[in-house]
Amino acid sequence: MFAREEDVLEAAAGWRREGRGVALATVVETWGSAPRPVGSHLAVDEEGNFLGSVSGGCVEGAVVAEAAEVIADGQARILEFGVADATAWEVGLSCGGRISVYVEKVA
Repeated sequence: MFAREEDVLEAAAGWRREGRGVALATVVETWGSAPRPVGSHLAVDEEGNFLGSVSGGCVEGAVVAEAAEVIADGQARILEFGVADATAWEVGLSCGGRISVYVEKVA
């Protein structure tokens, strides 16, 4: 779901204040035709609720799944999706570009 970036960050902070495990995904690099610009965010809580977008919907499911792992193990990671990547085709990033998404646990 698209939302203003400040709304996504406020939701992540609010979920943490409620005691939920939360991860924040941020687009850190794009190349070519990318669906969302650098700095776009997706907040995910431990129950799988999310707000924001890092890809206009085409890789959100994969990012939400990785965010659950980040919440569980606390290890930040960088995810890369692009048209040359078989995973990108599986999750739907066929726009011709590439994106890198940094996923971190919100402390």
